[in-house]
Amino acid sequence: MIAFLGKGGILVIPILLCSVFTVAIFLERVITYSRLRIRGAGLAEKIAGLLMQGKKDEAQKTAVESNSPMGRVLAKAIEVQDNDREILETVLINSTDEEVRNLSTYVQTLATIGNIAPLLGLLGTVIGMIKAFMVIQQMGGKVNAAVLAGGIWEAMLTTALGLAVALPTMVAHSYLLSRIDSYEARLQNGSVTFMKAITQK
Repeated sequence: MIAFLGKGGILVIPILLCSVFTVAIFLERVITYSRLRIRGAGLAEKIAGLLMQGKKDEAQKTAVESNSPMGRVLAKAIEVQDNDREILETVLINSTDEEVRNLSTYVQTLATIGNIAPLLGLLGTVIGMIKAFMVIQQMGGKVNAAVLAGGIWEAMLTTALGLAVALPTMVAHSYLLSRIDSYEARLQNGSVTFMKAITQK
């Protein structure tokens, strides 16, 4: 297999590195998101209940100890809950945006890999085709079909490899974006739950 890939030229190495980065980033993000889901489950409702009972300090402690995006957003909101509604809403929005940015860490890298992998493959193919035609020129145009076909398929190997890396990378990128959108919606719902709690207490 290694010998087969080696026929694609030097650009096979960065394409394979792109695949390694894709797998590493995807697994890291999936594991991170799974942990967040466990820590943040039902947190907004729990903190809202404590606030409605007038237990502000306990609510603050619960939010901080959860060590989750929802907990961090609500902890900052609890600190300013006695201020104007406009200030509170600004804190909630900014905190949510900050957590979404943190959740998006490395995800843009997947989009970059998905874009450059096929381009690396195409570059490898172009270089391979140039070499193949240089050989034809050196042989004075007298080359049999087998030699020509062999040079062409080796040149096109990098394009196939680049596409093979890019396609699952873009799928992984889309999947992670959907998870981020889901968490963002959850944070927004938690903010609404918090606002209702402090207006009803």
